[in-house]
Amino acid sequence: MATEIKVPTLGESVTEATVARWLKKVGDTVQVDEALVELETDKVTLEVNAAAAGTLTEIVAGEGANVAVGALLGTISEGGAAAAPKPAAAAAPAPAPVAAPAPVAAPAAAGVMPAARKVAEDNGVDPTTLAGTGKDGRVTKGDVIQHLETPKAAPAPAPAPKAAAPSGPRSKADLEERVRMSRLRQRIAERLKEAQNTAAMLTTFNEVDMTNVIAMRNQLKDAFEKKHGVKLGFMSFFVKACLVALKELPAVNAEIDGTDLVYKNYYDIGVAVGTPQGLVVPVVRDADKLSFAGVEKTIGELGKKARDGKLSMEDLSGGTFTISNGGVYGSLMSTPILNTPQSGILGMHKTMDRAVVVNGKVEVRPMMYLALSYDHRIIDGREAVTFLVRVKECIENPERILLDV
Repeated sequence: MATEIKVPTLGESVTEATVARWLKKVGDTVQVDEALVELETDKVTLEVNAAAAGTLTEIVAGEGANVAVGALLGTISEGGAAAAPKPAAAAAPAPAPVAAPAPVAAPAAAGVMPAARKVAEDNGVDPTTLAGTGKDGRVTKGDVIQHLETPKAAPAPAPAPKAAAPSGPRSKADLEERVRMSRLRQRIAERLKEAQNTAAMLTTFNEVDMTNVIAMRNQLKDAFEKKHGVKLGFMSFFVKACLVALKELPAVNAEIDGTDLVYKNYYDIGVAVGTPQGLVVPVVRDADKLSFAGVEKTIGELGKKARDGKLSMEDLSGGTFTISNGGVYGSLMSTPILNTPQSGILGMHKTMDRAVVVNGKVEVRPMMYLALSYDHRIIDGREAVTFLVRVKECIENPERILLDV
């Protein structure tokens, strides 16, 4: 008995995938639920598992093939050996050639007047193709002359060939490596360009003194990890600070849908994560209902799933606001691009000791630049600046978050 391996449902709005890698080869024995093949969509990479035990006897869609939902990928046979290639069907005997019918001689052009026939022959015109105006519809000399004098329509110009993409000789082609873009990378490119093309995107900046939040973290991190089993990072502080600001400025948590503004009374915070395949943004659901430990655990779990390529469509869809921490890579300042259809994204950056003026004195403080990119169609400059000020106040005085003030 054979079991078909088919492309599973890939998630909302995703109808096609690319076969990234077969984990088994034809002839291999497989167990129930054993991973057989990896499919790459424009959002996630997922594994297709065996629905039955047996032997992989056929691979229909090879690596690199584009496949739709429900398409056949291969076949598992119950305990069978790999199917031998099917022999080519015996060629059917060629049918006996049928003699082509002898051409039938065209009847004499009885409907053409003799004078008309003479003029037509002299000018290479077939008189039988003309509409006659003479008696009984005969073609007259005048009909031929009128045909000759009628200007012929100019042939339609051939369409100009499309300009081909530059693919001429490259002077150092032997030193180059050409790699096909993955579906995820293609989707990232599309989404980033879409954000630039559709949103009136603007970025505003501020800086935050990290002194107090660093001191609080250093004081509580050991007890926090001992109690909750997870390390206390800075991301949970920023998530909580953003929640304070989002509740005060609901436009930053909203989106444009056609001619409507959709204000969301829930807070699903996307946290950008870099992976070997590209940037993904898993979502922390109902972040306002989570404790610091809950935020840290959820971010840790999503980060691990992202690095292992185990994120599901549910993990990536439906965020209302995004936080991106370029500081982990050493970025000092950037202008993050919106994760459409969201209207705002906060960019965190590297914490560096800098000389700042505090109470009239120059002191060295650990400072971080913050950037808020926002859609100016829905968020005004006053709201954007106020948002960053609220985040700054919460980070510089972290007790505000704990006391909800």
